[in-house]
Amino acid sequence: MDVSSAMEKMSVKQRAGVAVQCHACKESCSGFQPHSWRKACIACGCSTVDHAPGGDAEDDQQMGRLLADSPCSHLTAKVKGGGGLRMYKRNRMIVTNPVVSRKDPTFNTTTYDWAPAGLNQTLAMQYMELIPESRRPLSGTVGALERRRQLFSQLPAYDQDPMKCQSLASEEEISSMLLFVKSYKQEVLGVGEVALPGEGGALREAAIQRTAKEAKDRSNSDKKGALEQQHHGSTDSSTATATGSTNGTDDNTKTVHLCTGCQGEVAKENPAVYAERAGYHSALWHPTCFVCSECGQGLVDLVYFWSNKKLFCGRHYCQTVRPRCSGCDELIFCQSFHTAKDGGTWHPHHYCCWKCGQNLDTPCQH
Repeated sequence: MDVSSAMEKMSVKQRAGVAVQCHACKESCSGFQPHSWRKACIACGCSTVDHAPGGDAEDDQQMGRLLADSPCSHLTAKVKGGGGLRMYKRNRMIVTNPVVSRKDPTFNTTTYDWAPAGLNQTLAMQYMELIPESRRPLSGTVGALERRRQLFSQLPAYDQDPMKCQSLASEEEISSMLLFVKSYKQEVLGVGEVALPGEGGALREAAIQRTAKEAKDRSNSDKKGALEQQHHGSTDSSTATATGSTNGTDDNTKTVHLCTGCQGEVAKENPAVYAERAGYHSALWHPTCFVCSECGQGLVDLVYFWSNKKLFCGRHYCQTVRPRCSGCDELIFCQSFHTAKDGGTWHPHHYCCWKCGQNLDTPCQH
């Protein structure tokens, strides 16, 4: 997306709020009524996250935009007629269990709204059993609702898409945001992969092959670029042969695998989470330890940001680089902003009561 198109689309009026009941105050909320700039409902005062408007299709489009143009783009697919739009290939899992207590055979079917990609069902179920029941994204349960809340909280759309921002006031600010997003996609964004301890070599080899294929696809229209990529690919292959085993498992005699998070042992028969940016041979986590180092929450759909040898969710990584407005919750890209006595940062025009507009340094009735 270029600056001019972002400016044009941002000028379009926002659609009307969707009447979604608040999950926090429930019956006391008449339906979601968005504030003009604050990420909150004017009917009940709760955050937009508590209303979780939208649906699966909107969520998958947002995740598709995040992962596009990153090393994780293989988890997305182009939308036909979408003008380059990419959709998240979210891995859903359907488990069918026979009911043996009846004479006629029947089956119970359960659906997980998300499961780690690239696993057989047995290993995927082992992964689910290792995380708390409240976090298992079983369709129609509290766990599925919590997953959607985390999508809004950990990966807010306005941290990646200028069209979702209301505070960008100039082409310079839009350009700064686009460069910021491009940078974190190429340098820190990743999606965790689940495998058994000792299978980091197989994951690494698959990543090398995937990178080589993507490079080949990109260079089809440029013969000179293709030759350069071919040379680069041969270098990568020789390195992989020297450092990885031929059967795709880690080639060492070390039998104890330690979790990078808690430093405890990871049992050989239990699935673990790997992060490509942390190195397949040097780091792995218990599923419950694959969390943001700032807020301690489990990383939704295993999406992580790797910086200073730490895991972050998207929200807290972005806040290590850019200040965030305490009023509208968007990242600040203007050169001047207000810093309150408590250390909070604000867009100058958002440092006010969200009901009456009175400057926060002056007491008001609200």
